Amino acid sequence: MRKRIAVVGTGAVGGYIAAHLVAAKQHDVVVIDGWPEHVEAIRSQGLRIVGMVPSESFQTRIPAMHITEVQRLAKEAPIDIAIVSVKSYDSLWATALIAPYLAPGGYVVSAQNGINEDRIASVVGWDRTVGCVVGNNFAVDLIEAGVVKRTMPRDTSVKSLELGEVHGRITPRLNELLAIMKCVDSCSITNNLWGVRWSKLCVNGMRNALSAVTGMNGNERDSHDQVRRVSIRLGSEAVRVGQALGYQLESMARIPAAQFAAAPDDPAAMAEIEEALIRGTKGSARSNDQRPSMGQDMQKGRRTEIDFLNGLIVSRGKEVGCPTPTHERMVELVGQIERGQVIPRPENVLDR
Repeated sequence: MRKRIAVVGTGAVGGYIAAHLVAAKQHDVVVIDGWPEHVEAIRSQGLRIVGMVPSESFQTRIPAMHITEVQRLAKEAPIDIAIVSVKSYDSLWATALIAPYLAPGGYVVSAQNGINEDRIASVVGWDRTVGCVVGNNFAVDLIEAGVVKRTMPRDTSVKSLELGEVHGRITPRLNELLAIMKCVDSCSITNNLWGVRWSKLCVNGMRNALSAVTGMNGNERDSHDQVRRVSIRLGSEAVRVGQALGYQLESMARIPAAQFAAAPDDPAAMAEIEEALIRGTKGSARSNDQRPSMGQDMQKGRRTEIDFLNGLIVSRGKEVGCPTPTHERMVELVGQIERGQVIPRPENVLDR
């Protein structure tokens, strides 16, 4: 049965998802975005995906709407699935924008960094909220209006997209969504949405802000001895908070989360993690163009998600009595850079 799908936010992740859904030719897809030039580029030229190999590159036409035109949906078929893929700070208004046009059984999927299911549920209800955790190997960048570039290779052995209900049960709609999303990348179902979400938050917390404040891409960050160790310290603090909150955490960079928690006090654990991070910079594992979303935002002069990533780790750490001094420093530094008080450079985090 064909579904009516709206992708709200067609930046790097949303655009990549939408293009592959359209290319599969199985469902009716419309995209909605707040960047006028991007919408016009999609309308005039289509949305272009640049893969790491030629076979992954393509261009496709997609019906595209400015946010000022969404009321037109009232005259069209209702939306069965709304995929919200905006910055965390835009979750509330983006969900409210599409909510009036949902079908009676329609629901909203959060395909975002951070943990935003609670914000979405506050608008449409928990029963109409589904999570989609975007994996660490799903690295994409909106490089110009109408063009999304992938900066890490497809790897079917790694979970790129994990779908989960907030209550943890496996439902018919989750299986249906899995079948729909498999055309995008490797996709699976989890009964541990909150554990997977926090595990991804740990990775974002150790990479995104660090690239933003140092100005480094992913390979530069993980190749630099001192900066890499700051990254591991960030991961350790985030994992300890997640453990205290009672989450069932999953592996990060194919290393058990508990090993990250132990790393500052366990030289062997630290050495193994360092080796894994360095290995990730070798060969074709990651393009030199790969830069986490917050690093991209900093380059483009956009507002960052610092309060919803490292800031969330800090606030939840305070709730459970887990110190997060390195994350606090990241929040402080990102704010200073956004205000033009500091420039991004590795020295911002050295010897701290």
